[in-house]
Amino acid sequence: MALRLVQVNFKARDHSALGGFWAEALGWGVSSEGPGVTNVEPVGFAWPDPAAVCVDVVAVPDPETVKYRVHIDLATTSAAHQTELVARLKELGATPADVGQGVVPWTVLADPEGNLFCVLEPREIYRDTGPIAAVVVDCADPRAMARFWGEAMDWTLHEVTDDHARLRSARGVGPYLEFLRTPDAQTAKGRVHLDLLPYPGDDQEAEVARLKALGATLANVGQGDVPWTVLADPAGNEFCVLAPRPDM
Repeated sequence: MALRLVQVNFKARDHSALGGFWAEALGWGVSSEGPGVTNVEPVGFAWPDPAAVCVDVVAVPDPETVKYRVHIDLATTSAAHQTELVARLKELGATPADVGQGVVPWTVLADPEGNLFCVLEPREIYRDTGPIAAVVVDCADPRAMARFWGEAMDWTLHEVTDDHARLRSARGVGPYLEFLRTPDAQTAKGRVHLDLLPYPGDDQEAEVARLKALGATLANVGQGDVPWTVLADPAGNEFCVLAPRPDM
């Protein structure tokens, strides 16, 4: 039994506008699975596929007020590409953000709804990830997160230290999932979270029970009666276990 990371879920006041921003930023297309939801994924993409972790933008009424613990790092192929991408993202509505990063080779931006993300300088490790280099989660203990998420998913652990852990799909495609050590505590529900999906034939309830045995806890973020289950990992980061679709 194992789960797969299929999408990063953004909350937004205007899901259509924010979905359009991220589609332009990533060079992807948009679709909708229902009112209040915009899906951003590669054109011609057959979801789910580890070659791309998609973006799901969901409408909520509350504004962005806190620094959340999950963000996206975008990959670039050259210094010129990085400069060009940052300029294009600003034209699309992104703004420079100061999170105390100091002088660093990457650029920190906020999307039109205030969600932080980074445009990285060229790095060899991200040369084949696609536009999203990594999904990054702040935490107090990367080693503990690597243990939990390594058991939760079928992804391969590539690196783990006291300050950083890195996992990637066992197929060696798509972005990395990374955990960065930070002293900040989780004090509010996040505006960005991860969505996991069971494999065909696996049972959602059994997967939830397995995750709870690993240290996850049930979380209430006002979701009401929905087909997915909201959990929090041992560091308090919310994530969802989706219900498999019959056609998968």
